[in-house]
Amino acid sequence: MPPTPEVEPMRSYTVGSVFGIPIKLDVTFLLVLPAFAALIGWQTEQWVSTLNSTWGLGLPVGTLSQGATPWLMGVAAAVGLFACVLLHELGHSVVSMHYGYPIESITLWLLGGVANLEEQPEDWKQEFLIAIAGPVVSVALGVVSYGALVAVGWSPVVTFVVGYLALANLVLAVFNLLPGFPMDGGRVLRALLARKRTFARATQLAAEVGKAVAVLLGILGLFGNLLLVAIAFFIYIGASSESQRTVMNAAFEGVTVRDVMTDAADVKVVHPDDTIAELTERMFEERHTGYPVMENGRVVGVVTLSDAREVEPVERDAYTVADVMTRDVETIDPNAEAMNALERIQNSGIGRLIVVDDDGELVGLVSRTDLVTAFNIIQSAGRGSQTPSPEVNGGEDSPGRAS
Repeated sequence: MPPTPEVEPMRSYTVGSVFGIPIKLDVTFLLVLPAFAALIGWQTEQWVSTLNSTWGLGLPVGTLSQGATPWLMGVAAAVGLFACVLLHELGHSVVSMHYGYPIESITLWLLGGVANLEEQPEDWKQEFLIAIAGPVVSVALGVVSYGALVAVGWSPVVTFVVGYLALANLVLAVFNLLPGFPMDGGRVLRALLARKRTFARATQLAAEVGKAVAVLLGILGLFGNLLLVAIAFFIYIGASSESQRTVMNAAFEGVTVRDVMTDAADVKVVHPDDTIAELTERMFEERHTGYPVMENGRVVGVVTLSDAREVEPVERDAYTVADVMTRDVETIDPNAEAMNALERIQNSGIGRLIVVDDDGELVGLVSRTDLVTAFNIIQSAGRGSQTPSPEVNGGEDSPGRAS
């Protein structure tokens, strides 16, 4: 898949770097790799038949199906395929960096690979070249693998693995060109649509095509291929997310945190010496689920309803805010882009960001409520493409406004 600003699927582990790009393995990859290797080994006879009919290899079924040979070939083929997936992602990444869009990391996971970048190119030519680079690399790997089959006389085991990689890379290229986000084909389609349309409109159209493709794959998958159902679900969610993200980017263009935040004068705060009983009473009276914690004019923490709930009701007079508050405060500059604040709230799973100036003084607070309200107002004013209110995932809502 091409570079995407979306977060990684699950927890991942960094195993190295290429061109300065961290390479990560998602936990789902660590599970799927041995399963994939076992599946290839288990289906050795079918694969030998497929490779013989596709490439005319004349591989001996009996020899390759004996002993540990199928399982060794399965491991080699699976590792080789995911190495090719990594090269596919590097193809995207190199072109992306050429145009000035740094890649944060490449993650291998259940359904292949994901290259993560901070900013999405909106120039259609740049996006087209970045998106098409991955399939081009896969086609090149397939051609090189086939060339190696023709030019060199390998042992049957090596011939099987090389023949498998030749076929798999060509299939990978075709599959990734399906016109649905976050597949390469979805981004290629958006790039072509953006030649004569706004980026947001092109995204919406490409997303609708992607959803249709997902529904088709899902229906086909119901006839016995559960993997297709999973891929269909992945494409449908990806198309919806991409469309929503692009519309919100367009709506929030030029909008800063200062424009949407709750000013410091209106932010309700608590002191670290306040008891949990006093805190919960204020939450009930003021209908807030969280507060910045102030001491000597500085924000020293954030306390939420979930923090207060950690203390048993009978003990709340004995514990203070300082005992339960979060001291690692997420802050943001008032001049930062509103979209940046939204992404941080989503990615961190929190409900608010404390807005501070260069001297660390409290300027205000920006919450999910602030951002969604601002988005709805902007949309009502006719700015950007019309779309339903976004669902912003995060923690408890703003301590600056009623929930």
